[in-house]
Amino acid sequence: MMSKTLIGVICLSILLYSFTLSTTWFGSKVDYNADVKPILNKHCMGCHGGVKKAGDVSFLFEHEMLEPGKSGKIPVVRGDADASEMIRRILTDDPDEKMPKNSAPLSDNEVDVLKQWINEGAKWETHWSYKRIEKPDVPSTRSLWNLFGLLNWKESSWPKNEIDHFIIEKAKNQGLSTSSEANKPTLIRRLSLDLTGLPPTKEEVAAFEKDGSADAYEKVVDRLLGSPAYGERWAGMWMDLARYADTKGYEKDGGRSIWRYRDYVVKSFNSDKPFDQFTIEQLAGDLLPKKQGLPAQEHLVATGFHRNTMNNDEGGTSDEEFRVAAQIDRVNTTWEVWQGTTFACIQCHSHPYDPISHDEYYKYMAFFNNTRDEDVPSDSPTMRFYKGEDSARVQRVMDWITRHEPEQASQVSQFVHITEPKINSHDFKIIGKSTLLDGKYLGLKQKTSARLPAVSLTGMSQLVVSIGTQAENALLTIKTDTLAKETLAQFKVPTTGYKDTVLVVPINQVAGKHDLYFTLESPKMPDKWVQIKWLSFQKALPGKDQANYEETIADYSQLLTSKTDETPILWESAGDMVRKTNVFVRGNWLVKGAEVKPDIPKLLTPMPKEYARNRLGLARWMVHRDNALTSRVIVNRFWEQLFGRGIVETVEDFGSQGSAPSHPELLDWLAVEFMTNYRWSVKLLLKQMVMSATYRQDSRSDKEKTEKDPENMWLTRGPRVRLSAEQIRDQALAVSGLLSTKMYGPGVMPPQPDGIWLSPYSGETWVPSQGEDKHRRAIYTYWKRTAPYPSMMTFDSPSREFCQSRRIRTNTPLQALVTLNDPVYMEAAVQLALKMRGSAPTPQQQLRAGYRMVTFQPVSEKKLAALLNIYESALIRYKSKPADVDSVLVYSAQKSPELAALAVSANVLLNLDGAVTKE
Repeated sequence: MMSKTLIGVICLSILLYSFTLSTTWFGSKVDYNADVKPILNKHCMGCHGGVKKAGDVSFLFEHEMLEPGKSGKIPVVRGDADASEMIRRILTDDPDEKMPKNSAPLSDNEVDVLKQWINEGAKWETHWSYKRIEKPDVPSTRSLWNLFGLLNWKESSWPKNEIDHFIIEKAKNQGLSTSSEANKPTLIRRLSLDLTGLPPTKEEVAAFEKDGSADAYEKVVDRLLGSPAYGERWAGMWMDLARYADTKGYEKDGGRSIWRYRDYVVKSFNSDKPFDQFTIEQLAGDLLPKKQGLPAQEHLVATGFHRNTMNNDEGGTSDEEFRVAAQIDRVNTTWEVWQGTTFACIQCHSHPYDPISHDEYYKYMAFFNNTRDEDVPSDSPTMRFYKGEDSARVQRVMDWITRHEPEQASQVSQFVHITEPKINSHDFKIIGKSTLLDGKYLGLKQKTSARLPAVSLTGMSQLVVSIGTQAENALLTIKTDTLAKETLAQFKVPTTGYKDTVLVVPINQVAGKHDLYFTLESPKMPDKWVQIKWLSFQKALPGKDQANYEETIADYSQLLTSKTDETPILWESAGDMVRKTNVFVRGNWLVKGAEVKPDIPKLLTPMPKEYARNRLGLARWMVHRDNALTSRVIVNRFWEQLFGRGIVETVEDFGSQGSAPSHPELLDWLAVEFMTNYRWSVKLLLKQMVMSATYRQDSRSDKEKTEKDPENMWLTRGPRVRLSAEQIRDQALAVSGLLSTKMYGPGVMPPQPDGIWLSPYSGETWVPSQGEDKHRRAIYTYWKRTAPYPSMMTFDSPSREFCQSRRIRTNTPLQALVTLNDPVYMEAAVQLALKMRGSAPTPQQQLRAGYRMVTFQPVSEKKLAALLNIYESALIRYKSKPADVDSVLVYSAQKSPELAALAVSANVLLNLDGAVTKE
């Protein structure tokens, strides 16, 4: 029997709860973000926002709505809706004044919301996603109202961790109940595909089914998180964000060796590199602490994230135009990946819906505007990797410098490994008949000249130049200030053709900045061009009077001439090469407005004063605890990968036009945990998600759930989504036994249909890889932007010309044509058929075994009958037409009608909905 005290407490609590409910009967305060902002965005911002300010009225910024418009009247008078011009215009019957103009009028409810908001003081609020996160409390399923779980034991015992408490609370509000746990084969397949991108083996499934221990599931989670395949799976997601490709894009779309960046991402995920460190290295690895002039090699390779921007090698294009295009892409991508904001539109005008002004775009771009890349064909700057004799040369040169002038070692090491700072040929001003050959490289011939403006020469005593010619006895002269002034240097150009040759030439020492004039004397072959790609004025190597000096210069020159493995990196400009950043009027890079300095939008938490105003300071600010937008966005990305839908569905847009979060408190709780308790550990974050009862639910639905929640927004059943393009391909190779586990290295070229590539400039062709490279994971497939791997494009892979946050899943007949006819799937089907044949004696048993190999589930009798019918029909055909066997068994040395029929059946298995779907 309950005590009187307990009964009294219950009654009092019920009264208090009733009183709380009763306060809503008299109305509640209007919420700006939830109630008002959507109305303004829908009806007002098109004419009174960042793009337009009709009548000098805007509702984009708080101060603007309180200022008189062109009419002299104030749009919003706080506390007085009747005095507010906004409300008068909305309610008027005068067609010339009524708002919204030429659009459907606001509903009575929308008008009431706006009036109430103004009368309550028109409180302005920052959009929820841009606010600092305060960690929410975890809801409890055990409370006084259910007698601490006794009245609903199923509900209170269902949660596995904190995530589930948030899910249950929302589900109850929607009148929905959660689902029971999926069976073990379904769970391990789902888990394995999610964490590693690969299906489990039959041995792993069997072991999990037999393991009756309480932590059996957790042991599988830990094993998968520790698998090398884990890094490959999650790097695949990151490649879309990084717009990774093995080519440069645009018209020529030539090759680019940047695969080391992909390897860096794989290794980072596998080592569980903290995500804040992962962020800083990619955005500013070149600015991290240096040793002998260079940051760690890993940190430089990491900056390849922003060297995945496209280069335009087409002759006659403006390098500066496409350098600027790359900077704009970096700004937009950084905001989309880490801040989940549609920042791109601010290039031309203030944001139409969120309070970010036009000039703030260029203040942000100023962080990126001083990188040394200039859209040159060499992809410079690059990190050079020396091998063999070249490695020995590097050591000899550095030993020489250290012995004779140690303080110069950093500068020399930097130039040997990065070849920066240097002046590219497009900086020359053409005089007379000199030219830029193919629009790229300076071309000089007999009696032609070119001018290089404003070169700082103080302390410089040698010229390093990449030069070549077919002419004999050509003499290049460099003079200062005018063609009649003193000679800075004069030297013969070696006849080496137009291949890269780097010369180290002594120059006369001159102080200050000077215009330099380059002239050529080539009387023997006056029509032959001398080509200059780049040059650098430097302090001469020390030890000039010492023995072996000339050999050191030769080593230095040879290193810079040698063809080496390279990977594009970011490198920051210094000295005279530092650029100014201006606002582009209406987004036009040719129309410069006011100069701006690096800064972040006022909408967000300010950068700490001690942070440098460069990319490193920016990167550190992005992962600062107070700038929690980053954590919200990243947590949501990982959630979307597991559940098929983000807590915020628009993973790329957390602004006021994006989707509202389905579980805002859960998102904030996870974001704070990620930053604090998990210390930015992605593996801990993913483990928390997959250990939840929410993730483990059966994906089957019922009529009520399907009607109330067709898209499973409230997560009352397990995720059921189609696998990604990479997962479908890798699964086919894995279940057939073909998949190679080889990791890292340059991209490979697995079989694809003929006629996909057309490279008229380079003559490059798709040469199918041999051996195990033929069957490597999809992440290592060579990616050409203008002709991406076709089977993966059919399954919604992006071309990667630009960042893509999520793949919008399509469902087309072409996808079935791929899995039924593509050479990769045909070969996989044959190998799967061989496995099926070796597993059992009869076709019926073989088909039953094959179904389990692909889905890890027992096949129903109905499905088995259908598969058997396919097999028997194919067998009849191949027995009657034996010549057709070869068309199916192209990849098999064994030939028979029975194997061909089984291969057709295996092909069908790989195309089943249960095979291409995560359930």
